[in-house]
Amino acid sequence: MNSLEEQLGGVHSVAVAGHVKPDGDCIGSCLATYNYIRDYDPDMQVRVFLEPIPNIFKFLPGAGAIDSAPDASMRFDLVIVQDCGDAKRLGKAAVLLDNAKRVICIDHHISNTGFGDDRYIVPNASSTSELVFDLMDQARITKQVAECIYTGIIHDTGLFQYSSTSPKTMRTAAFLMEQGIPFTEIVDQTYIQKTFEQNQILARAIEKSRLHLDGACISSVITENDMKECRVLPKHLEGIVAQLRATKGVEAAIFFYPQEGQGYKISLRAASDAVNVAQIAVRYGGGGHIRAAGASTDMEPQECLAQILEMVRQQLEGRE
Repeated sequence: MNSLEEQLGGVHSVAVAGHVKPDGDCIGSCLATYNYIRDYDPDMQVRVFLEPIPNIFKFLPGAGAIDSAPDASMRFDLVIVQDCGDAKRLGKAAVLLDNAKRVICIDHHISNTGFGDDRYIVPNASSTSELVFDLMDQARITKQVAECIYTGIIHDTGLFQYSSTSPKTMRTAAFLMEQGIPFTEIVDQTYIQKTFEQNQILARAIEKSRLHLDGACISSVITENDMKECRVLPKHLEGIVAQLRATKGVEAAIFFYPQEGQGYKISLRAASDAVNVAQIAVRYGGGGHIRAAGASTDMEPQECLAQILEMVRQQLEGRE
């Protein structure tokens, strides 16, 4: 895939969609593409489909246009799927693929299944937002588009901390900053600041954490009762698994919390390539990156944890 312009040739209607429970990169990349296409051709019909996003991202340009209720009657010339490694992870937006004339996928998950008529998949990229930037004509990138891309990059790089951050990532960030975006405010409002309730649930997760495998692994399980007492929802738990992983000497962090509906979400993080958490997540129908992945399970957390710990142990022993 050479450029978005190439993909938009002869197209009159476009849908942009991302994975369920959208995070900063998914939201940032999708809104960047949505705004870019609106600027590229004001007469083109373009819509963006995502599940309801966290309040901290609602300042982003185009956030008010997000549609969370796609239906099977909708037809588009082109559907652009972003930051999603499997069509099943589109949730309700998966119906858009059935009637689309063409589907393209832009993603950086190593577990991507390779769906779509055309693909731009770069597993070692810092973020899908960086890949979206690569496909855009830089001369057409407005301040509004830059804000969305920058937000996505900082969230999937942990403020440029993760190993996927490259010199190219930093050059991209510099270009975006040069467009006049409020980069310090974006970092503070979407990454640094936490509500009192979020700090309480973080403290609860740390208090309940346990070390395993001679300190090489850490886990924590948050229950529905914990969440009710702290007055939080699943969307408020982002960042907890990263804090667990920051424990000195830990190679892998495993965090369980209740999903809306039933079952548990599993968030996995690794400190180095010694543990491939994406490989583990795939076993539970999930996916992600070598050092950051997630999945869901209907199993009891302790039963699932025992299985995951065995997989981590095997990977660590295989390194020796």
